[in-house]
Amino acid sequence: MAAPCWRSASRPLWQIIGRKGTLNGGVRDVSSCTQRWSAQQLQTVNSPSPWALYGSVCLQRLPVISQERTPIEEQFSDLLQQIEQEKSMLSDHEIRLLMDASRLSRRQGADGDLDEEEDYAGQDIITAQDLEDTWEQKLKQFQPALRMNATDATNVSSSERFLADSLVLLVKQEVGSRDVWLLPQLQWEAGETLRQTAERALAGLPGAELKATFLGNAPCGFYKYKFPQNVRSEKRMGAKVFFFKALLSGGGCSSVQDTFAWVRKNELQDYLQPEYLKQVRRFILSL
Repeated sequence: MAAPCWRSASRPLWQIIGRKGTLNGGVRDVSSCTQRWSAQQLQTVNSPSPWALYGSVCLQRLPVISQERTPIEEQFSDLLQQIEQEKSMLSDHEIRLLMDASRLSRRQGADGDLDEEEDYAGQDIITAQDLEDTWEQKLKQFQPALRMNATDATNVSSSERFLADSLVLLVKQEVGSRDVWLLPQLQWEAGETLRQTAERALAGLPGAELKATFLGNAPCGFYKYKFPQNVRSEKRMGAKVFFFKALLSGGGCSSVQDTFAWVRKNELQDYLQPEYLKQVRRFILSL
């Protein structure tokens, strides 16, 4: 192993150094390699990417009312109410019921209290039972609002459907020669951040006036797809989509059918493509 090094050491200096001042014997020229690497890097940076960047927004409408109770939850709620009633003190209304019952029994007895009768002479006595009857009549006239309208359940363009569930906004956009359902998205423009692109995609929806609260500056998901063959080229290969999460805080969409769709998580499979759906399901929570 030492022989090649010994031969190089025994060679004259003029043989090691070439005529043009460069080192011979396989020594690499660091300056020339750095220049070539810089030129390649500059060429790579300046060359346009065949992938178009898109900013997309996942707009969710959170539940407005509580979920319906399951049978187990109903039984547990009844049990807690029973325990609370057994361990509670008598309320003012219950004490009044006992006092009214005692007064009625004294009035019906042979030894009625004449002094008490004189105190209430000429006055209308309203007992606690009379109040309960009045409250019962008012309760029968009260009609609570429906938890879900049949029309709202079928009208997917309305954000008022399924108030107990979380909904996601989908829009129909043209991709190539087809109309597909997607989360709202727009192509990125130079000088703006991807979140600004997502905000512009939401604000630019035709017929929609939506107010949303974005949950951060970092994307919550990513999806890459290739364009159809009829529009694909070497300089236009496909798109890279960056998703941002936002919550609906006000506004609404137009009632135009087949343009907007507010769907639940279990309904996404009826609208989105399988590969696209696989990526979207990763960051959509069923609240």
